[in-house]
Amino acid sequence: MPEGPDRAPQRVIGRYALYGEIAAGGMATVHAGRLLGPVGFSRTVAIKRLHPQYAKDPEFVSMFLDEARVAARIQHPNVVSTLDVVALEGELFLVMEYVEGESLARILRTMRTQNRQMPPKIAGSIVCNMLYGLHAAHDAKSERGDPLGIVHRDVSPQNILVGVDGAARVLDFGVAKAAGRIQTTREGQVKGKLAYMPPEQLAGEKVDRRLDVYAAAVVLWETLTSRRLFDGENEGAVLKQVLTGTITPPSELVPGLPKGVDEILMKGLERNPANRYQTAREMAVDLEDVLGVESPRRVAEFVDSCAGESIAKRAARIKEIESSSTDSSAEPLTENSGVSGVNIAAPVAGLPLMPLRPPSPSMTSLDAVTPATPARSKKNVLLVLGIVGALGLFMLLAVIFSSRGKTSTVDASTPSSSAPVAQNPAPPPTPPASVQVVSQASAVPEPSASAAPKASAKPVASAKPISRPPASSCNPPYVIVNGIRKIKPECLN
Repeated sequence: MPEGPDRAPQRVIGRYALYGEIAAGGMATVHAGRLLGPVGFSRTVAIKRLHPQYAKDPEFVSMFLDEARVAARIQHPNVVSTLDVVALEGELFLVMEYVEGESLARILRTMRTQNRQMPPKIAGSIVCNMLYGLHAAHDAKSERGDPLGIVHRDVSPQNILVGVDGAARVLDFGVAKAAGRIQTTREGQVKGKLAYMPPEQLAGEKVDRRLDVYAAAVVLWETLTSRRLFDGENEGAVLKQVLTGTITPPSELVPGLPKGVDEILMKGLERNPANRYQTAREMAVDLEDVLGVESPRRVAEFVDSCAGESIAKRAARIKEIESSSTDSSAEPLTENSGVSGVNIAAPVAGLPLMPLRPPSPSMTSLDAVTPATPARSKKNVLLVLGIVGALGLFMLLAVIFSSRGKTSTVDASTPSSSAPVAQNPAPPPTPPASVQVVSQASAVPEPSASAAPKASAKPVASAKPISRPPASSCNPPYVIVNGIRKIKPECLN
């Protein structure tokens, strides 16, 4: 298996850049990948790629899509999260959370090579994390709140990932069985690993969550002893041991184990499901009370001592990928690359099909998720600039006309001493004297016959002469109060 992914992406699938292989299995390989999001957002992910020979089989395709649909409903820190699924013509990709760490299978293999044994509390921590993750899967519900009835059916050290954070996680629900799944197992076909299958699964009987409890007990036995529980030269020998073989208590192989560990293991390994632990959580609680668990820090230190070199190499290459994830050197998906240029996101957790467009080599991470073409984007920018310019010109003209209107109003309402008098001024109010007059358009210092009151005005009440004021005080013969001309009383004669 390669030590880590290559720095340059091999290809781009939708909004994901696919890099080198980091793990391989019977029906798929796992690659490092990068999510290329908008505004420079990116994230490291693990992309599971179904082998091409299986991608053409409708049954395997259905099973692969089931994994995404089922696993997307499981939300727990001890389960590797499923993020997305991309379906291309002839190929399928499952996008998962990337966890830095090592599989329990490789850790146990290294321990056997080095003739080491895992401390009991660290083994208890790893297995308890696994059991809590399985319990979350068993209790998962659909969008409507109906139990999904998930059974992993392939619990083994290969599907337990121990992270550098000291937490163990369950992964790979590729052969999980859930209520309402699309794919059903062919009659007589056995899926999974024989050494971790309970007798009822081998007999083809109906299975439930207790199947995973049995497999978890096998993993616990092997983790404590650093040996294989059921092993043989061929599958027939392994099958015979599972059905009729004698199980050696781990305390006979590992001195110093706490009392009660054998009872927990033998109860989990009961061949009759009715005598087994009914839930994974029940077994985890008993294991914590009897065997105890270690802190995540000590678990992480132990993992580093077993697989630190391979983890460090993989982490260095992942760092190179992250530092160069903005490069657009990956070849886009076209018909010349062996698959169709149109890809879809397969339905996960009830979501409809969503079209995705593969980015071109010159695209940035933002362009990878923008559906507009460069020519269309340029037209849109010019259109927006034209609209903004028109709006700015309209607002400028509105301000100019508004300011001119205000100036005219002020000039008409507040004339200066040198400004001409309006031709049709408003009639002045009744003067305080007993005589009422109407001002003419052009006032004169000396009242004359033309300035006499109109027919509507009252005649002079008294003929008593009134002393005439100086001529200078009646030039002009009015005052302006609040914009209204008022005749001076002393200038009425």
